[in-house]
Amino acid sequence: MRVDVEVEAVPVEATARLAEVCLRFGVPLAGSARSVARGVELDLRPGTITLVLGPSGAGKTRLLRAVERQCPTARWVNTLPFPLDVSVLDAVAPARPLHEALGILTACGLGEPMLWIRSFDQLSEGEKFRARLARSLSLRRRNEESGPLLCDEFGAVLHDRVTHGVAFGLRKLVDRQKLTLLVATCRDDLEEDLQPDRAVRMGAREAISGQESTISKTTGAISRRSFSLLPRLRIEAGTVRDYEPFAAWHYRGGDSLGFVDKVFVLREQSGGAGLGVVVYGRPVLELALRNQVTGGRFSGRPERLNAEVRVLKRLVIHPDVRGCGLGHWLVRRTLPLVGTPYVECLAAMGAVNPVFEKAGMTRVGTVALPPAQERVLAALRTEGVDPWAADFVVRMSQRPAARQRVADSIVTWYRGMTRSGRQRVARLTPSTLAQVFRQIAGSRPVYFWWQGQEEQSMSGR
Repeated sequence: MRVDVEVEAVPVEATARLAEVCLRFGVPLAGSARSVARGVELDLRPGTITLVLGPSGAGKTRLLRAVERQCPTARWVNTLPFPLDVSVLDAVAPARPLHEALGILTACGLGEPMLWIRSFDQLSEGEKFRARLARSLSLRRRNEESGPLLCDEFGAVLHDRVTHGVAFGLRKLVDRQKLTLLVATCRDDLEEDLQPDRAVRMGAREAISGQESTISKTTGAISRRSFSLLPRLRIEAGTVRDYEPFAAWHYRGGDSLGFVDKVFVLREQSGGAGLGVVVYGRPVLELALRNQVTGGRFSGRPERLNAEVRVLKRLVIHPDVRGCGLGHWLVRRTLPLVGTPYVECLAAMGAVNPVFEKAGMTRVGTVALPPAQERVLAALRTEGVDPWAADFVVRMSQRPAARQRVADSIVTWYRGMTRSGRQRVARLTPSTLAQVFRQIAGSRPVYFWWQGQEEQSMSGR
């Protein structure tokens, strides 16, 4: 789609008051229309980003309005209606698989599960902008007739780091889904992450002097680069205390970490703000999928297991920069620093996010619910207690036997993961008890395995 745009300033009534100001300050009378962008050629094809740059008053919004008039199928991100009776998650990509919805939300700077379950009116202004952006991207059809998406004042209400992260995520989404995006902003520092196929630079003095804008167009092949903040990032050895600020962003943030062996922190420059953390610790004694991938090498051999295997317990990236490739970048670089030939990971997010595979780990399979847990679920349903029902907490509290089953199940799980148990569970409130049990019974983590280069070479021989 090629658009030749000529934008005219809208004339206003030449009142006596306006005429007096124009005479006092030497400003041309605003009653006559004047050109602000004559002969701008936009190549709006699927899979492209056109960036309109310029200071406030340069005519960026009027340029986008002109495109809207010539493209009836164009849609504005900023004013997209957003349903108020559903969660943010259900409003984004409602007809697509869950992993696609989560990918779009994360790319638009909404990578925190607690934000997915909120309604639109519970969001901040910056979050509302990102939610509209995610919904508009998810609803566009993958063909030329769908028209361009128009996004004005990009980054105006966002934190600087968030803006760069969203810009980087947008470039990936546009490439992947063959969307057409026209972005207007006064921030020329976003070009490196947006990687536009064409940039239109507009001047700002036409409103004062009557002169046309100075417009330059940049075209040509673009090179896909990594996130612009990456050269400034550093990985430093840390402690459990470094994990604490990130705990609230993890779905198991309230759980004990158990035996921790090493912690690595991703920082913006040495000693700067933390942008991510990865925690490694000691593994549980027996896992069927571990035995499967190793041929039973560690079954019944705890000394060998503790000497040769570590488990990746937590990986948390700051919500501002999720979707920018920092998760697999951090894991890939810290796996060789753990100090053991093998590392394993059980991750619920592994079902929808390939971060560990991108880091070089091998996906082995999905962990099955243990038979003991299956029996607990069956017994609870026989007693009329459904763990997935809204009244689970009430019914469990009313039935001492059911509560005891739930508590015993959690004790068993805690002992297997952290060697702690009954005293810890006794302190849990009914609602927390229900939440933990649902996490255990409902979780089907994916099991990943990694072995160092030396071990790979030995196994190859």
